[in-house]
Amino acid sequence: MSQGFLLNIDQVNFLLFVMAISAVIVFVVLYFVEAGYGKAISDKWGPAINNKVAWILMESPAFLVLLYIWLQSGDRKFDLVPFLLFFLFELHYFQRSFIFPFILKGKSKMPIIIMLMGAAFCAINGFIQGEWIFFLAPKTMYTVEWLTTPQFIIGVILFFGGMIINLHSDHVIRHLRKPGDTKHYLPKKGFYKYVTSANYFGEIVEWIGFAIASWSWAGVLFVVWTCANLVPRSNSIYKRYKKEFSEEFDEKRLKRVFPFVY
Repeated sequence: MSQGFLLNIDQVNFLLFVMAISAVIVFVVLYFVEAGYGKAISDKWGPAINNKVAWILMESPAFLVLLYIWLQSGDRKFDLVPFLLFFLFELHYFQRSFIFPFILKGKSKMPIIIMLMGAAFCAINGFIQGEWIFFLAPKTMYTVEWLTTPQFIIGVILFFGGMIINLHSDHVIRHLRKPGDTKHYLPKKGFYKYVTSANYFGEIVEWIGFAIASWSWAGVLFVVWTCANLVPRSNSIYKRYKKEFSEEFDEKRLKRVFPFVY
């Protein structure tokens, strides 16, 4: 039985199973209960804090937990493939934790309970990815030869493709209005020509790429949780845009998050 940093392989598999079941429940619930942050901010979610601070506190546990596990990983620390997977994960979460919050516009807030739930998931997810990459993956799996496998090549291409879509879509949203303008606009550039949540589409593609590159159930779980959170939210955004921009919206035949599909 393989022993990880804190858990053995059977314990991690059980955690993956519990997290997968939880993701299904969250997916269903979020179609009926809209998460109260961003455009859906609501007093019913309780006390709220500054949005920038909330994003840092919510996203940074993923970055910090995986960083700590990497530091404890002994002789696997600088094995090329595990290090590259570590780098991909940390690259996303560095941007999300320490750059994205500071380029947000506006003075919105995030409920503390939403922030805490997000932080808990990020910490658990960082732990699961680290356990697999540095401790539980067979040493014969992530050899240098892994770099030339279809899984790694396709996964990395998808990861960076998704990241570019995500970053560009966030840029489009931030620049919808000129300084002093308070009107609402339907985003139209990039993948917003096809879906109302292009930023979510990019993030989902990103983690599909990571799952393929790592070829692991830990990576698959991350995709499942990403979809469980973002797909229902994209449905809420879709309905809000459809109501607010009805005539323009119908002409474009936009989808929610997956171009031409949903």
